[in-house]
Amino acid sequence: MMSQMLSILYFKVGNKQKEPQIKFRVFQKEGRGYVHLQMQFQALPKIELHLHLDCSISRKVVNKFIPHLSEEDYSNQFVAPPKCHNLADFLQKAAAGIQFLQTEEQLRATVLDLFEQLKADQVWYAEIRFAPLLHTEQGLSPKQVMRIATSALQEGIAQTGIQAGFLLCTLRHYSTQQGLETAKLAEDFCDKGVVGFDIAADEAGFGIQNHIPVFEYLYKKGVPCTAHAGEARGADSMWETLSHFKPQRIGHGVRSVEDPKLLSYLAEKKIHLEVCPTSNIQTNVFESMAGHSLPQLYAAGVPVSINTDGRSLCNVTLSQEYQNLHDQFGWGPAHFLQCNLYAVQAAFAPKALKDKLKSQLLAFYSKLES
Repeated sequence: MMSQMLSILYFKVGNKQKEPQIKFRVFQKEGRGYVHLQMQFQALPKIELHLHLDCSISRKVVNKFIPHLSEEDYSNQFVAPPKCHNLADFLQKAAAGIQFLQTEEQLRATVLDLFEQLKADQVWYAEIRFAPLLHTEQGLSPKQVMRIATSALQEGIAQTGIQAGFLLCTLRHYSTQQGLETAKLAEDFCDKGVVGFDIAADEAGFGIQNHIPVFEYLYKKGVPCTAHAGEARGADSMWETLSHFKPQRIGHGVRSVEDPKLLSYLAEKKIHLEVCPTSNIQTNVFESMAGHSLPQLYAAGVPVSINTDGRSLCNVTLSQEYQNLHDQFGWGPAHFLQCNLYAVQAAFAPKALKDKLKSQLLAFYSKLES
């Protein structure tokens, strides 16, 4: 009876010359089998490269400091609606998270709580990003913010066993001076948990001129960089970001499909895109998941990873992202393994750790072999 209710999908991953061929089997059926599939995705190990700290503040941690905040009020303040007008509108919803993270106690609690979220989502390695200059409104200095955050990071690693690092963000509307101040913080704390640098915020509303000296400085210092682009603006933003900032990775980059030459360039140069599917729907880059460019990027050979962007602001986990991609595009374990291998390859982590993560991922997925 059970066999009649199940349909079986087979997936393969790996390059015959470089990687072992692994074959997976996913069972699907109506009703209870759907729950089984969700549980399977939650059990899959994951790498997350694009994760904003101030957009990943759970109600649990907020209630520690604001005990009487209702679920409705939390949702209204810390969770963006499923569809915003654009990126700028979406970013306005992040204000509550930034205002919340202004004290030592709240910063520390939020970092540690995020590690618990990652553990529940079976994330093995994460790069968590934030802009330290945003968290100085109640008297903390940028260096104090960094000491608090990096101390909590090390505590979270010790408590959960999850490997993680920080990416420090400058913002599109920042001055060159603010960008350089953030860049020097990244340099100063590179031995305490900072693994790289990013530029975030309103890509469409602000140009790149203020930030060229910042990325030139980081390039000379050898600090790994990623950059938000190809989200609120199209291929032109991607080209100028790649040309002037020279990042190893791109945050989002999903509008790269608008330019076939750009798509070929990304695949040829192996420039990694940190894709955040649910966020891209919320920011109105795509009308719905059905129109998302991720399958095109993947099919073109562009290295991509799957990320949440912000777990509270986007109200999503990586397991749910995987489920959404399965439901919409029929993606299965082979796709998720490949995206995680891409993520490990692009991670700003020591080679020894990357090699270990790769081996562990392949070992785990090989147990799913039919």
